[in-house]
Amino acid sequence: MTSPGASAVLEVDHAAVIANWRALSARHRGGAVAAVVKADAYGLGAALVAPALFGAGCRHFFTAHLGEALALRPRLPGAMLAVLNGLGPAPGADVIEAFAHHDLVPVLGALGEIAAFAAAAGRLRRRLPAILHIDTGMARLGLDARELDCLAQAPELLSGLDLRFVMTHLVAGETAADPLNAAQRQRFASACARLPPAKRSLANSSGIFLGPAFASDLARAGAALYGINPIPHAGIGNPMRLACRLLARVLQVREVPEGAPVGYNATWRAARPSRIATLGIGYADGWPFRLAGQGSAFFDGAPVPLVGRVSMDLTTCDITDHPGIGPGIWLELIGPQAPPERIAALLGTSPYEILTGLGARIARVVLPAAAL
Repeated sequence: MTSPGASAVLEVDHAAVIANWRALSARHRGGAVAAVVKADAYGLGAALVAPALFGAGCRHFFTAHLGEALALRPRLPGAMLAVLNGLGPAPGADVIEAFAHHDLVPVLGALGEIAAFAAAAGRLRRRLPAILHIDTGMARLGLDARELDCLAQAPELLSGLDLRFVMTHLVAGETAADPLNAAQRQRFASACARLPPAKRSLANSSGIFLGPAFASDLARAGAALYGINPIPHAGIGNPMRLACRLLARVLQVREVPEGAPVGYNATWRAARPSRIATLGIGYADGWPFRLAGQGSAFFDGAPVPLVGRVSMDLTTCDITDHPGIGPGIWLELIGPQAPPERIAALLGTSPYEILTGLGARIARVVLPAAAL
Protein backbone atom coordinates (compact mmCIF):
# COMPACT_ATOMS: atom_id res chain seq x y z
CA MET A 1 0.00 0.00 0.00
CA THR A 2 1.53 3.31 -1.07
CA SER A 3 -0.99 5.89 0.10
CA PRO A 4 -0.13 6.94 3.68
CA GLY A 5 -3.11 7.44 5.94
CA ALA A 6 -5.65 6.10 3.48
CA SER A 7 -8.47 3.97 4.84
CA ALA A 8 -9.57 2.80 1.39
CA VAL A 9 -7.53 2.37 -1.76
CA LEU A 10 -8.42 1.57 -5.35
CA GLU A 11 -5.53 -0.21 -7.00
CA VAL A 12 -5.45 0.55 -10.73
CA ASP A 13 -3.82 -1.99 -13.03
CA HIS A 14 -2.48 -0.15 -16.08
CA ALA A 15 -1.36 -3.41 -17.66
CA ALA A 16 -4.93 -4.72 -17.59
CA VAL A 17 -6.38 -1.52 -19.08
CA ILE A 18 -3.84 -1.58 -21.90
CA ALA A 19 -4.32 -5.32 -22.50
CA ASN A 20 -8.08 -4.78 -22.72
CA TRP A 21 -7.65 -1.93 -25.21
CA ARG A 22 -5.33 -4.03 -27.36
CA ALA A 23 -7.71 -7.00 -27.27
CA LEU A 24 -10.62 -4.79 -28.31
CA SER A 25 -8.51 -3.21 -31.05
CA ALA A 26 -7.60 -6.66 -32.40
CA ARG A 27 -11.26 -7.65 -32.46
CA HIS A 28 -12.45 -4.41 -34.13
CA ARG A 29 -11.07 -4.84 -37.62
CA GLY A 30 -12.84 -1.85 -39.14
CA GLY A 31 -10.70 0.86 -37.59
CA ALA A 32 -9.31 2.34 -34.41
CA VAL A 33 -10.71 1.92 -30.91
CA ALA A 34 -11.20 5.06 -28.84
CA ALA A 35 -11.00 5.14 -25.05
CA VAL A 36 -14.04 6.51 -23.26
CA VAL A 37 -12.65 8.10 -20.09
CA LYS A 38 -15.75 9.91 -18.84
CA ALA A 39 -16.79 9.76 -15.19
CA ASP A 40 -13.13 9.80 -14.15
CA ALA A 41 -12.40 6.79 -16.35
CA TYR A 42 -15.37 4.92 -14.87
CA GLY A 43 -14.08 5.64 -11.40
CA LEU A 44 -10.49 4.43 -11.88
CA GLY A 45 -9.01 7.92 -12.31
CA ALA A 46 -8.81 9.50 -15.76
CA ALA A 47 -5.56 11.29 -14.92
CA LEU A 48 -3.99 7.86 -14.33
CA VAL A 49 -5.66 5.83 -17.06
CA ALA A 50 -5.73 8.18 -20.06
CA PRO A 51 -1.97 8.86 -20.19
CA ALA A 52 -1.26 5.13 -19.89
CA LEU A 53 -3.49 4.42 -22.88
CA PHE A 54 -1.94 7.32 -24.78
CA GLY A 55 1.49 5.86 -24.09
CA ALA A 56 0.28 2.52 -25.46
CA GLY A 57 -0.79 4.17 -28.72
CA CYS A 58 -4.41 5.17 -28.22
CA ARG A 59 -5.10 8.44 -30.06
CA HIS A 60 -8.86 8.90 -29.68
CA PHE A 61 -10.55 9.74 -26.37
CA PHE A 62 -14.07 10.66 -25.27
CA THR A 63 -15.30 12.41 -22.15
CA ALA A 64 -18.87 13.36 -21.25
CA HIS A 65 -18.29 16.97 -20.15
CA LEU A 66 -16.12 19.86 -21.30
CA GLY A 67 -14.48 20.16 -17.88
CA GLU A 68 -13.31 16.54 -18.07
CA ALA A 69 -11.72 17.18 -21.46
CA LEU A 70 -10.01 20.41 -20.36
CA ALA A 71 -8.42 18.58 -17.40
CA LEU A 72 -7.06 15.86 -19.69
CA ARG A 73 -5.92 17.94 -22.65
CA PRO A 74 -2.38 18.66 -21.31
CA ARG A 75 -1.90 14.92 -20.72
CA LEU A 76 -2.96 13.89 -24.25
CA PRO A 77 -1.02 16.13 -26.68
CA GLY A 78 -2.20 15.75 -30.23
CA ALA A 79 -4.88 13.17 -29.46
CA MET A 80 -8.47 13.59 -30.58
CA LEU A 81 -10.34 14.51 -27.42
CA ALA A 82 -14.10 14.59 -27.93
CA VAL A 83 -16.94 15.63 -25.62
CA LEU A 84 -20.03 13.43 -25.87
CA ASN A 85 -22.43 15.95 -24.32
CA GLY A 86 -21.42 18.51 -26.91
CA LEU A 87 -21.82 22.25 -26.53
CA GLY A 88 -25.03 22.12 -24.54
CA PRO A 89 -28.07 24.35 -25.08
CA ALA A 90 -27.37 28.00 -25.91
CA PRO A 91 -23.60 27.73 -25.44
CA GLY A 92 -21.86 30.90 -24.37
CA ALA A 93 -18.81 32.37 -26.06
CA ASP A 94 -16.61 30.97 -23.28
CA VAL A 95 -17.72 27.40 -24.03
CA ILE A 96 -17.14 27.69 -27.76
CA GLU A 97 -13.79 29.42 -27.19
CA ALA A 98 -12.69 26.58 -24.91
CA PHE A 99 -13.41 24.00 -27.59
CA ALA A 100 -11.68 26.00 -30.30
CA HIS A 101 -8.68 27.11 -28.26
CA HIS A 102 -7.90 23.67 -26.80
CA ASP A 103 -8.59 21.67 -29.97
CA LEU A 104 -11.49 19.77 -28.40
CA VAL A 105 -14.11 18.07 -30.52
CA PRO A 106 -17.77 18.54 -29.60
CA VAL A 107 -20.22 15.79 -30.43
CA LEU A 108 -23.02 17.82 -32.01
CA GLY A 109 -26.46 16.33 -31.59
CA ALA A 110 -28.85 19.19 -32.28
CA LEU A 111 -29.31 21.71 -35.08
CA GLY A 112 -28.76 24.56 -32.63
CA GLU A 113 -25.36 23.18 -31.66
CA ILE A 114 -24.39 22.78 -35.30
CA ALA A 115 -25.41 26.36 -36.04
CA ALA A 116 -23.51 27.76 -33.04
CA PHE A 117 -20.29 25.91 -33.87
CA ALA A 118 -20.48 26.66 -37.59
CA ALA A 119 -20.95 30.34 -36.76
CA ALA A 120 -17.87 30.22 -34.53
CA ALA A 121 -15.88 28.66 -37.37
CA GLY A 122 -16.95 31.55 -39.58
CA ARG A 123 -15.87 34.15 -37.04
CA LEU A 124 -12.53 32.42 -36.52
CA ARG A 125 -12.08 31.93 -40.28
CA ARG A 126 -11.01 28.34 -39.87
CA ARG A 127 -12.65 24.96 -39.89
CA LEU A 128 -13.44 23.53 -36.48
CA PRO A 129 -13.43 19.78 -35.78
CA ALA A 130 -16.71 18.18 -34.80
CA ILE A 131 -18.49 14.84 -34.57
CA LEU A 132 -22.11 14.52 -35.66
CA HIS A 133 -24.41 12.37 -33.49
CA ILE A 134 -27.41 10.66 -35.10
CA ASP A 135 -30.07 9.22 -32.80
CA THR A 136 -31.10 5.80 -34.15
CA GLY A 137 -33.17 4.64 -31.19
CA MET A 138 -31.72 5.73 -27.85
CA ALA A 139 -33.81 8.92 -27.64
CA ARG A 140 -31.30 10.75 -25.46
CA LEU A 141 -28.90 12.90 -27.46
CA GLY A 142 -28.44 13.15 -31.22
CA LEU A 143 -30.29 14.41 -34.27
CA ASP A 144 -33.80 12.98 -34.45
CA ALA A 145 -35.55 12.13 -37.73
CA ARG A 146 -36.87 15.66 -38.23
CA GLU A 147 -33.48 17.30 -37.62
CA LEU A 148 -31.78 14.75 -39.87
CA ASP A 149 -34.22 15.66 -42.66
CA CYS A 150 -33.36 19.34 -42.23
CA LEU A 151 -29.64 18.67 -42.35
CA ALA A 152 -29.93 16.33 -45.33
CA GLN A 153 -31.82 19.02 -47.25
CA ALA A 154 -29.37 21.76 -46.22
CA PRO A 155 -25.89 20.22 -45.89
CA GLU A 156 -24.44 23.74 -46.09
CA LEU A 157 -25.31 23.98 -42.38
CA LEU A 158 -22.12 21.99 -41.83
CA SER A 159 -20.04 24.59 -43.65
CA GLY A 160 -16.92 25.47 -41.73
CA LEU A 161 -16.89 22.23 -39.75
CA ASP A 162 -14.23 19.55 -40.10
CA LEU A 163 -16.50 16.56 -39.67
CA ARG A 164 -14.27 13.92 -38.09
CA PHE A 165 -16.95 11.26 -37.61
CA VAL A 166 -20.67 10.62 -37.74
CA MET A 167 -21.70 8.46 -34.78
CA THR A 168 -24.64 6.76 -33.15
CA HIS A 169 -25.03 4.78 -29.93
CA LEU A 170 -26.33 1.23 -29.61
CA VAL A 171 -29.25 0.60 -27.29
CA ALA A 172 -28.73 -3.11 -26.58
CA GLY A 173 -25.29 -4.07 -27.85
CA GLU A 174 -24.68 -6.36 -24.88
CA THR A 175 -27.49 -8.65 -26.12
CA ALA A 176 -26.42 -10.03 -29.48
CA ALA A 177 -29.84 -11.44 -30.37
CA ASP A 178 -31.72 -8.20 -29.78
CA PRO A 179 -33.24 -7.06 -33.11
CA LEU A 180 -32.63 -3.44 -32.11
CA ASN A 181 -28.96 -3.89 -33.03
CA ALA A 182 -29.61 -4.68 -36.69
CA ALA A 183 -32.33 -2.03 -36.88
CA GLN A 184 -29.99 0.65 -35.55
CA ARG A 185 -27.20 -0.40 -37.87
CA GLN A 186 -29.55 -0.07 -40.84
CA ARG A 187 -30.91 3.28 -39.67
CA PHE A 188 -27.38 4.56 -39.18
CA ALA A 189 -26.29 3.46 -42.65
CA SER A 190 -29.35 5.14 -44.17
CA ALA A 191 -28.69 8.35 -42.25
CA CYS A 192 -25.03 8.49 -43.28
CA ALA A 193 -26.01 8.00 -46.92
CA ARG A 194 -28.01 11.23 -46.74
CA LEU A 195 -25.14 13.29 -45.33
CA PRO A 196 -21.82 14.50 -46.71
CA PRO A 197 -19.21 11.71 -46.72
CA ALA A 198 -17.51 11.23 -43.36
CA LYS A 199 -15.94 8.49 -41.30
CA ARG A 200 -18.31 6.53 -39.10
CA SER A 201 -18.35 5.47 -35.44
CA LEU A 202 -20.86 2.78 -34.49
CA ALA A 203 -19.81 0.22 -31.88
CA ASN A 204 -19.44 0.76 -28.15
CA SER A 205 -17.72 -1.85 -25.93
CA SER A 206 -20.46 -4.43 -26.45
CA GLY A 207 -20.93 -3.56 -30.11
CA ILE A 208 -17.35 -4.58 -30.83
CA PHE A 209 -18.45 -8.15 -30.09
CA LEU A 210 -21.40 -8.08 -32.51
CA GLY A 211 -19.25 -9.03 -35.47
CA PRO A 212 -17.90 -7.49 -38.68
CA ALA A 213 -21.20 -5.89 -39.66
CA PHE A 214 -20.81 -3.50 -36.71
CA ALA A 215 -17.23 -2.52 -37.50
CA SER A 216 -16.64 1.12 -38.43
CA ASP A 217 -13.86 3.66 -38.67
CA LEU A 218 -13.88 4.18 -34.89
CA ALA A 219 -15.30 2.10 -32.05
CA ARG A 220 -15.77 3.69 -28.63
CA ALA A 221 -14.74 1.39 -25.79
CA GLY A 222 -15.72 2.34 -22.25
CA ALA A 223 -16.62 -0.18 -19.56
CA ALA A 224 -14.77 -3.06 -21.22
CA LEU A 225 -11.48 -1.18 -20.91
CA TYR A 226 -11.82 -1.37 -17.15
CA GLY A 227 -12.85 -5.02 -17.02
CA ILE A 228 -16.65 -4.88 -16.94
CA ASN A 229 -18.08 -7.75 -18.98
CA PRO A 230 -19.28 -6.40 -22.37
CA ILE A 231 -21.18 -9.61 -23.22
CA PRO A 232 -22.87 -10.61 -19.94
CA HIS A 233 -25.57 -12.67 -21.66
CA ALA A 234 -23.27 -14.72 -23.90
CA GLY A 235 -22.65 -17.45 -21.33
CA ILE A 236 -18.91 -17.61 -21.97
CA GLY A 237 -17.54 -15.58 -19.09
CA ASN A 238 -15.88 -12.20 -19.12
CA PRO A 239 -13.34 -11.78 -21.96
CA MET A 240 -11.80 -8.72 -20.28
CA ARG A 241 -9.40 -8.37 -17.36
CA LEU A 242 -10.63 -6.53 -14.28
CA ALA A 243 -8.40 -3.47 -14.04
CA CYS A 244 -8.88 -2.46 -10.42
CA ARG A 245 -9.13 -3.73 -6.86
CA LEU A 246 -10.83 -1.91 -3.98
CA LEU A 247 -9.31 -2.43 -0.55
CA ALA A 248 -10.43 -1.11 2.83
CA ARG A 249 -8.37 -1.14 6.01
CA VAL A 250 -9.49 -2.54 9.34
CA LEU A 251 -9.53 0.38 11.77
CA GLN A 252 -10.58 -1.50 14.88
CA VAL A 253 -11.58 -4.97 16.06
CA ARG A 254 -13.87 -5.63 18.99
CA GLU A 255 -15.32 -8.66 20.75
CA VAL A 256 -19.09 -8.72 21.11
CA PRO A 257 -21.18 -11.22 23.09
CA GLU A 258 -23.96 -13.35 21.70
CA GLY A 259 -27.04 -11.21 21.00
CA ALA A 260 -25.13 -7.93 20.82
CA PRO A 261 -26.24 -5.50 18.09
CA VAL A 262 -23.87 -4.04 15.52
CA GLY A 263 -24.48 -0.80 13.65
CA TYR A 264 -27.36 1.61 13.29
CA ASN A 265 -30.83 0.44 14.34
CA ALA A 266 -29.50 -2.93 15.50
CA THR A 267 -30.40 -4.58 12.20
CA TRP A 268 -27.84 -7.34 12.90
CA ARG A 269 -27.19 -9.17 16.16
CA ALA A 270 -24.45 -11.65 16.86
CA ALA A 271 -25.68 -15.25 16.85
CA ARG A 272 -22.58 -16.24 18.86
CA PRO A 273 -19.70 -14.51 20.60
CA SER A 274 -18.14 -12.67 17.66
CA ARG A 275 -15.23 -10.57 16.50
CA ILE A 276 -16.29 -7.51 14.52
CA ALA A 277 -13.92 -5.53 12.29
CA THR A 278 -14.68 -1.94 11.35
CA LEU A 279 -13.47 -0.90 7.89
CA GLY A 280 -12.68 2.68 6.92
CA ILE A 281 -15.14 2.97 4.06
CA GLY A 282 -18.82 3.89 3.87
CA TYR A 283 -21.51 5.26 1.62
CA ALA A 284 -19.82 8.69 1.51
CA ASP A 285 -17.08 6.85 -0.39
CA GLY A 286 -19.55 5.24 -2.76
CA TRP A 287 -19.68 1.91 -0.93
CA PRO A 288 -23.42 1.28 -1.26
CA PHE A 289 -25.70 1.67 1.75
CA ARG A 290 -27.88 -1.07 0.29
CA LEU A 291 -25.12 -3.63 0.86
CA ALA A 292 -26.11 -3.72 4.53
CA GLY A 293 -26.18 -7.35 5.58
CA GLN A 294 -25.30 -8.53 2.06
CA GLY A 295 -22.13 -9.55 0.36
CA SER A 296 -18.64 -10.11 1.65
CA ALA A 297 -15.20 -8.69 1.91
CA PHE A 298 -12.36 -11.08 1.14
CA PHE A 299 -9.22 -11.98 3.09
CA ASP A 300 -6.68 -14.25 1.40
CA GLY A 301 -9.43 -15.29 -0.98
CA ALA A 302 -11.87 -16.27 1.78
CA PRO A 303 -15.22 -14.47 2.17
CA VAL A 304 -15.77 -12.33 5.25
CA PRO A 305 -19.46 -11.45 5.68
CA LEU A 306 -20.52 -7.80 5.87
CA VAL A 307 -22.84 -7.27 8.84
CA GLY A 308 -24.94 -4.39 10.11
CA ARG A 309 -25.69 -1.23 8.21
CA VAL A 310 -23.16 0.50 6.01
CA SER A 311 -22.72 3.93 7.55
CA MET A 312 -21.32 7.15 6.11
CA ASP A 313 -17.65 6.43 6.75
CA LEU A 314 -17.55 2.89 8.15
CA THR A 315 -18.55 -0.68 7.30
CA THR A 316 -18.51 -3.64 9.68
CA CYS A 317 -17.84 -7.30 9.04
CA ASP A 318 -17.82 -10.51 11.06
CA ILE A 319 -14.27 -11.87 11.30
CA THR A 320 -14.95 -14.50 13.96
CA ASP A 321 -13.74 -17.26 11.65
CA HIS A 322 -10.66 -15.32 10.54
CA PRO A 323 -8.18 -14.99 13.44
CA GLY A 324 -5.55 -13.56 11.10
CA ILE A 325 -7.49 -10.34 10.64
CA GLY A 326 -6.61 -7.46 12.95
CA PRO A 327 -6.27 -3.68 12.92
CA GLY A 328 -4.35 -2.45 9.90
CA ILE A 329 -5.18 -5.44 7.71
CA TRP A 330 -6.60 -4.66 4.26
CA LEU A 331 -9.70 -6.50 3.04
CA GLU A 332 -10.72 -6.73 -0.59
CA LEU A 333 -14.15 -5.34 -1.48
CA ILE A 334 -13.87 -5.31 -5.29
CA GLY A 335 -11.54 -7.68 -7.08
CA PRO A 336 -11.35 -11.12 -8.66
CA GLN A 337 -13.47 -12.64 -5.87
CA ALA A 338 -16.01 -9.80 -5.97
CA PRO A 339 -16.15 -8.21 -9.43
CA PRO A 340 -18.45 -5.22 -9.97
CA GLU A 341 -20.98 -7.47 -11.72
CA ARG A 342 -21.43 -9.61 -8.60
CA ILE A 343 -21.95 -6.61 -6.33
CA ALA A 344 -24.34 -5.05 -8.82
CA ALA A 345 -26.38 -8.27 -8.94
CA LEU A 346 -26.87 -8.11 -5.17
CA LEU A 347 -28.30 -4.61 -5.50
CA GLY A 348 -30.23 -4.93 -8.73
CA THR A 349 -28.15 -2.25 -10.41
CA SER A 350 -25.44 -1.85 -13.06
CA PRO A 351 -21.76 -2.65 -12.51
CA TYR A 352 -21.12 0.76 -14.08
CA GLU A 353 -22.78 2.36 -11.07
CA ILE A 354 -20.58 0.40 -8.68
CA LEU A 355 -17.33 1.69 -10.21
CA THR A 356 -18.36 5.22 -11.14
CA GLY A 357 -19.81 5.79 -7.66
CA LEU A 358 -16.47 5.32 -5.91
CA GLY A 359 -15.68 8.62 -4.20
CA ALA A 360 -12.72 10.97 -4.14
CA ARG A 361 -11.71 9.98 -0.58
CA ILE A 362 -10.63 6.61 -1.94
CA ALA A 363 -6.98 6.90 -2.95
CA ARG A 364 -6.21 5.79 -6.50
CA VAL A 365 -2.92 3.95 -6.61
CA VAL A 366 -1.25 2.58 -9.75
CA LEU A 367 0.13 -0.90 -9.23
CA PRO A 368 3.91 -0.97 -9.65
CA ALA A 369 5.19 -2.84 -12.67
CA ALA A 370 6.49 -5.67 -10.50
CA ALA A 371 2.98 -6.33 -9.24
CA LEU A 372 1.34 -6.48 -12.65
